Amino acid sequence: MTETKTQGMDALVVGCGLSGAVIARYLADECDKKVVIWDRKNHIGGNMFDYIDEHGILVHKYGPHTFHTNNSNLFDYMCRFAEWQEYKLTCGAVINGIETPTPFNFKTIDDFYPPEKAAELKQHIKKEYGDREFVTVLEVLESGDSLIREYARFLFDHDYSLYTAKQWGVSAKEIDPSVLRRVPLRMSYNEGYFDDKIQVMPKKSYAVFFKKLLDHPNITVELNIEALAHLKIIEDGTGLSIDGKKVQIPVIYTGALDELFGCKYGRLPYRSLRFEWKYEEKDSKQGYPVVAYPEAKGYTRITEYKKLPVQKNLGTSYAVEFSLPYASGKVQEPYYPVLTEESQRLYSRYKDDANKIKNLYYCGRLADFKYYNMDQALERALEVIENIEA
Repeated sequence: MTETKTQGMDALVVGCGLSGAVIARYLADECDKKVVIWDRKNHIGGNMFDYIDEHGILVHKYGPHTFHTNNSNLFDYMCRFAEWQEYKLTCGAVINGIETPTPFNFKTIDDFYPPEKAAELKQHIKKEYGDREFVTVLEVLESGDSLIREYARFLFDHDYSLYTAKQWGVSAKEIDPSVLRRVPLRMSYNEGYFDDKIQVMPKKSYAVFFKKLLDHPNITVELNIEALAHLKIIEDGTGLSIDGKKVQIPVIYTGALDELFGCKYGRLPYRSLRFEWKYEEKDSKQGYPVVAYPEAKGYTRITEYKKLPVQKNLGTSYAVEFSLPYASGKVQEPYYPVLTEESQRLYSRYKDDANKIKNLYYCGRLADFKYYNMDQALERALEVIENIEA
């Protein structure tokens, strides 16, 4: 078991991603607390970590991250610790060998329909949906217009059902169209994955952002620490112990909540990812930084990091992404909570138990069992700060 430095500690934060780092900075800065952060990874920054690879290209180790929000206060917070540059993410998908923008837009119609039929379909769409910029795929699947419904079915059969099946580990036949309730279609030629007012990436790197965020004399970061080898729930379920000794200090936990409780009610379901890293001596691999390949065998998408942000290096580095079920104890990261009625009920049991421990505070994608974007994770961390009895 790796030794930890708990002497004189006023607060413990488990996890050095955005949620944990933001709370640690607050406790160190505003409350003058000696804060120790534990992380099982060998670097700071959690899943936002980036680095320069052997070819001189900045890459994201755990998949693409851009910061986007409509909340200027959240962006102001990020600006305290880094300079940012505007970056609007564009994405695509390859269907029948043709690369088309995502969210799918009018160019997609042009890509897959002959000109006369494409023009007719766009006229039908304008008549039915007016000036709406976005319509959900589910709405289009349920349209009373047979031509619009035919288009939606084409997208469902060749993209959504196949991609969702690979991403979540179920057969395409099991995919209920209702899972697409929030998936947008653009009713114009506009491109862009997000429509938030603020869309940025750091001028240098996320690693530099985190280094400055954690640069405080009251913060100690300990890496390669399996927190749950040291942190335990005491037998009556009302408190926490570190290395066998009950503690009263605030403990902020950003890991999987079921694992903190020894999965006593059963495991919460998560999806994990595996990346195959590749390099080619060519200027460009694909037309967009992130491209989904729903019809490809095995992998779900490819991220070309030379374009995220735009870098003028020779050659290109990219990651081929595979989705797989998460199992603790393996060399895996839990990325996406699998949200079902059953998993939400299970999570509620762990949440109820966590709420009985007065000095335990939990947040983040894993601990909250929610799919957060970065701005949502930041907002949640700032909310938790208000409740910590430091």
